[in-house]
Amino acid sequence: MTVKVQIKAAGFSYGYKQVWQGINLGVEDGETICLLGPNGCGKTTLLNCIHGDLPLQQGEIAIDGQAVKAMTVTETARRIGYVFQEHSAPFPYNALEVVRMGRAPHLGLFQAPSRADAVLARRIMTDMRIDHLCNKRYTEISGGERQLVLIARTLCQEPEIILFDEPTSHLDFRNQALVLDTIRRLSQKGLTIIMTSHFPNHAWQLSSRVAMMSNGGFVAVGPVEEVMTESNLSETYGLKVRVHQALDGNRAIKFCTPEFCPPDECACRTYGGHPGEQPIRSEA
Repeated sequence: MTVKVQIKAAGFSYGYKQVWQGINLGVEDGETICLLGPNGCGKTTLLNCIHGDLPLQQGEIAIDGQAVKAMTVTETARRIGYVFQEHSAPFPYNALEVVRMGRAPHLGLFQAPSRADAVLARRIMTDMRIDHLCNKRYTEISGGERQLVLIARTLCQEPEIILFDEPTSHLDFRNQALVLDTIRRLSQKGLTIIMTSHFPNHAWQLSSRVAMMSNGGFVAVGPVEEVMTESNLSETYGLKVRVHQALDGNRAIKFCTPEFCPPDECACRTYGGHPGEQPIRSEA
């Protein structure tokens, strides 16, 4: 497999506040990788740097060997799709019109979308099983439906890479399942996917690899089955995490849960502490 996205010795800071440094990551063509970590660790910032929206202070990010900083906005938009956490349309476009907006990187300055662009947008919505939304106003459909429409709009760009920033944020259980199933099917089609999530269990459901972020860098990077351990999860999130396994016929399903305990007995302090407390490290 060839490396599609290469991140080398990357560092970023907001002013004097260092967010992360020494980040190294290679994402292969057609691979799905999940970025996990607590709020504020820099997951979204890393996606913004990959997309070229924020400049690195150190290191380099390259797509197929070409530095992102050397790419034009149009070139970036043609190669990298970005599905943000939240989006609000200023005008009541219907869903098909929103999806068709994904063709913008392929159009000239005053060029309008063609009939072929409209056909492509409708075909993508049909493939995603959301063609029933075509004529509905984007501002009046549910949050889960809006997220699916945004994914369809990104696919209309025909990118090689898709970045998902918390794609199931604020969604109910059913809509989370719909979005995750859509991402899984996109992965099966060979798209390169990098997504962030606050839900560690999503990594077992979707990704071939996981990168766990905390304290200004990566705690662990590698195949899900190897790095999604109780130790790594506990260090990443600053509390005790248990990994469980259930059997569904012959299939083993893994999932994790936080372990809550009284403050005076809490092992969480070993992994970063409760708010306002200093972490206590084990002597072992």
